[in-house]
Amino acid sequence: MTFDVRKVVTDRAADGRSVFGPEKATEPDTALGLEIHNIWGTDDGTPVVGAGDNPATVPFPFFPGPGGTRFIVVRFPPESAEPSAGDPEEAVADAERRQPGLTGVFEPDTPGMHTTDSIDYGVCVDGEIYLELDDGDEVHVTPGTCVVQRGTRHAWHNRSNRACTMVYVLVGATRTAG
Repeated sequence: MTFDVRKVVTDRAADGRSVFGPEKATEPDTALGLEIHNIWGTDDGTPVVGAGDNPATVPFPFFPGPGGTRFIVVRFPPESAEPSAGDPEEAVADAERRQPGLTGVFEPDTPGMHTTDSIDYGVCVDGEIYLELDDGDEVHVTPGTCVVQRGTRHAWHNRSNRACTMVYVLVGATRTAG
């Protein structure tokens, strides 16, 4: 079930009426082989809403700071897909230019492994993928599976022969010691 990602945003007019913003399809960005749709984001801190006072989207940095949010759709290609030709270091630099803040969390010596200071709510809507934790434990994620990722070290592996689509809401958090 492949689908086009569209974005519908509501707002409040200065007079308090609820209104729709312009509806549009989102253009995906491709970074490191991923197809990323940056749907919406809010500034760090406490989001605000109100008549005529709703801020524009804040999609970057990719991972929000404490209290910030990001709403993204990610299509993971199969791991068996041919990697793009070219210099891997340039691919990482290009991904960082296009999706600021994305690549800095990944461990160079353990491909795919990363840790973020966020609580991530993820829903698999198409395909399948494996979520691996730092001790090698894995869970098979299929459509309808909801994942609550709470700042742990992890990696995503698409071992199937087709793309997997995940929808995420990232909420920036403060990491405590211990």
